[in-house]
Amino acid sequence: MTIRVLVADDQEAAREALRLILDGEPDIDVIATAADGAEAVHQALLRRPDVVVMDLRMPGMDGIAAIGRLATPELDLLTPREHHVLRLLARGLSNGEIAAACTIEEGTVKTHVNRILTKLGLRTCVHAAIYAYEHGIVSRDAP
Repeated sequence: MTIRVLVADDQEAAREALRLILDGEPDIDVIATAADGAEAVHQALLRRPDVVVMDLRMPGMDGIAAIGRLATPELDLLTPREHHVLRLLARGLSNGEIAAACTIEEGTVKTHVNRILTKLGLRTCVHAAIYAYEHGIVSRDAP
C-alpha cells in the first residue's frame, strides 16, 4: 500500500527537499505540493491525501488555520451564501450591513445566521465570529 502525501511549505527549497526525501521511499508518493495554507486546503480537498506535511508558519492562511479548516468537515454543510454571511459576520458587520453587502433582506440574513449557528453547533454571533477566525474562514490580515 502506498501512502499518498501532500507537502505544504512556503519555502520552495524546503518543499522540494521534503518531496525528494519522501518520494525516495518505496511506499510513499507525494501527490501534491502547496506554497501556502489556502493552496494546501484546496489540494487536500481535491486530491484526498493520506498524510499532510504542513509548515505552520506561512503567509496568508498559515498551517494552523489550514489544519483547522481540514479538520472541520461541518463547514462543508454550509452553503456558499452561508459561508459569505459568516465571513461578513466575523468582520463585525451588522445584519443590516450584511443585507446591503449581499443585496438581500435583513430577515434573510437573520435566517442565514440562525442556520449557520445551528449547523455549526454555536450559540451566538460572537461564537460564530470566533469560530470563523479559529478555522481560517477569515484571517486577521483580511480587510
